[in-house]
Amino acid sequence: MAVVRTDLATPHKLAPAATPSGYGPADLQSAYNLPSSTAGSGQTIAIVDAYDDPTAEADLAVYRSQYGLPPCTTSNGCFRKIDQNGGTKYPRANGGWAQEISLDLDMVSAVCPNCSILLVEASSNSFANLGTAVNRAAATPGVSAISNSYGGSDAPDATYGSYYNHPGIAVTASSGDGGYGVEYPASSHYVTAVGGTSLTRASNSRGWSETAWSGAGSGCSQYNTALSGQASVNTGCSMRAVADVSAVADPSTGVAVYDSTAYQGRSGWLVFGGTSVSSPIIASVYGLAGNHSTIDNNYPYSHASSLYDVTSGSNGSCTTTQWCNARTGWDGPTGLGTPNGTGAF
Repeated sequence: MAVVRTDLATPHKLAPAATPSGYGPADLQSAYNLPSSTAGSGQTIAIVDAYDDPTAEADLAVYRSQYGLPPCTTSNGCFRKIDQNGGTKYPRANGGWAQEISLDLDMVSAVCPNCSILLVEASSNSFANLGTAVNRAAATPGVSAISNSYGGSDAPDATYGSYYNHPGIAVTASSGDGGYGVEYPASSHYVTAVGGTSLTRASNSRGWSETAWSGAGSGCSQYNTALSGQASVNTGCSMRAVADVSAVADPSTGVAVYDSTAYQGRSGWLVFGGTSVSSPIIASVYGLAGNHSTIDNNYPYSHASSLYDVTSGSNGSCTTTQWCNARTGWDGPTGLGTPNGTGAF
């Protein structure tokens, strides 16, 4: 049974803090020109992860209070946590995955504070259990988008695709944190594959600049068919090319996260990166757009003008330039680019 890993990266020197550092909601909303204060009501973003985070709701409350976001709790109907069977028999706790869960919940809160959140905890980090959790999320009324911040080796949709094929729901997946090379489910025909960037403040009209993050996954699937939208962007792949779009992922330009379930001695305010950051960001932008029932994952390819094109940076060495080097238009590490509002979603 295939086992997958979370796509979460931390800076080499990471110390818990009493107050947050790293980018917060106002930074992300500014960087990506998002209507976060006015959009998202009535949308539910589902987060799928493995194992249990016993402090998920309490930690979410700390994050949202810190940044002045409205409460998102079980009691007010904004937050719901279930197991992969739809009940409350949660799996065993795991500190590493708890950090992933806190990251995912905080990124939904940062980008779409008016969205509701569904956390689905898989029994283990196997494709079978994580896929069952995705299907559970998709079967839950009101879910607009499902974020998957994990990946394993490239795999065929013939084996696992039924877990991710949910028309009318935007399904996002992290492209990976190991540089050039593809992961599944990002290589699935049925998902929006999300790459990663380094995001820094700049003295330009946008106020921000981005380059391809060196850790972002990219490349060509050996097994799965290309998206129809990719035919016009010269991916150089005969099969499915990764990524489609991207957002901040570099841990050196990371995001603030609150997690109190200790892992390797770390808890409290932390700074995280990885395409574990960018996947829930993009899922939440789909929630802000509110178009999920009428679009599929080809939509960004016909609306690329509503993205910030990322044209510099690299994630390794490859035989075809655009598979690992940012350029004008589509490239592997950053796809078509990063959100400039919600027009591409």
